[in-house]
Amino acid sequence: MTKQTPNANSGHGQPEVARLSNRHILGIEGMSPLEIRALLDRGSYFADHPTDSGSTALRGKTIVNLFYENSTRTRTSFELAAKRLGGSVLNIAVAGSSVKKGETLLDTATTLNAMHPDILVVRHNCSGAARLLSRHVDAAVINAGDGRHEHPTQALLDALTIRRRIGRIEGLTVAICGDIANSRVARSNIHLLSTLGANIRLVCPSTLLPAAIDQMGVDVYTDMESGIADADIVMMLRLQTERMAGTETPSQREYFNLFGLNKDKLNRAAPKALIMHPGPMNRGVEIDSAIADDVEKSLIHIQVEMGVAARMACLEAVSLGAA
Repeated sequence: MTKQTPNANSGHGQPEVARLSNRHILGIEGMSPLEIRALLDRGSYFADHPTDSGSTALRGKTIVNLFYENSTRTRTSFELAAKRLGGSVLNIAVAGSSVKKGETLLDTATTLNAMHPDILVVRHNCSGAARLLSRHVDAAVINAGDGRHEHPTQALLDALTIRRRIGRIEGLTVAICGDIANSRVARSNIHLLSTLGANIRLVCPSTLLPAAIDQMGVDVYTDMESGIADADIVMMLRLQTERMAGTETPSQREYFNLFGLNKDKLNRAAPKALIMHPGPMNRGVEIDSAIADDVEKSLIHIQVEMGVAARMACLEAVSLGAA
C-alpha cells in the first residue's frame, strides 16, 4: 500500500459523524467547508478502519443503487460501503428494468417510494436527475453522477486521497486536464478543492471548455505544458466521446500529442507532482501507461481504495438526516 500521511485524527479517537445541513448529497456546490472537512475526517477514519469501524449506522436500513449509466467503481464501492455499515443493498439494473419499457424517471420514483427504501443512490445521464428524484421520494438521495452536472462523492474521494497523501489541500496547485466541458468530476472538484483553498487550473483545448468558465474562479490554459508547470497535482480526465458532437477534438493520436500526459510533459510539473484519474482510463489517449502505473507518482489505485471510505462517510451522514 502506498505510504500515507498520518491522519490528523489519529490518537484522538473517532472523529464525529458528519452532520449535513441538507438531508441529501446532490452536489458539492453549496456545501460549507465545515461539512466537507467533516466528511473527509470521517472518511479518513473509515480508510484506517475499513472493516472494524464500529459504525452500524445502516443496520436495518435499505439502500437502493439505481444506475442509469454503466459503472464499476462507483456502484461497487457504494455497495461495499453500505454493507460495511450494516445496510441491505438492492442493485437495480436499469437495462433489465421497466425503464426499457418506457417508464419515466418519476414513474420509477413512485414505484421505488412505495417500497420505502431509506437511501437512494442514483446515477443518471441527465443533469438534475438526482435533484428531481429527491423531490419525489421520501428516501435520502445521493447523487452518484448526473449528466454533466456533478459527481460529489468522486470529488470527496479525490480530496481524501490528496489530503491523506500530502496532508493538506490549502495552497496546492491542482491542474485538471482534458474534457472539462463534459466532466461532472471536474465541476465537483472545482467546487470542493477551491472551497478548501487549492488553486485550480483547467487545461484543455478551447473546444472542451465549459460555458461560463469566467465565473468559476479558475485559471485556464490551452497549452498542456504551460498548464501543468509547477503543479502539485495533475488530474487527468477521459474524453467523454458519448457526450460529444464529434468535432471537439482532432484524432486521438493528435490529442495525445497535445494534451496526453507522458513523462516529458510531467517533467514540467512540480518535482513531487502526483497524478490522478477518476477512471476509466483511455491509455494512450489522455495518459501514457508508464505514467498511470508509476507507483511513486500515481494515486489512481489509491483513489479507488478511498472510494469506499468516502462513500461510507456519505451514507452514514445522510442516514442521520439534516442537522
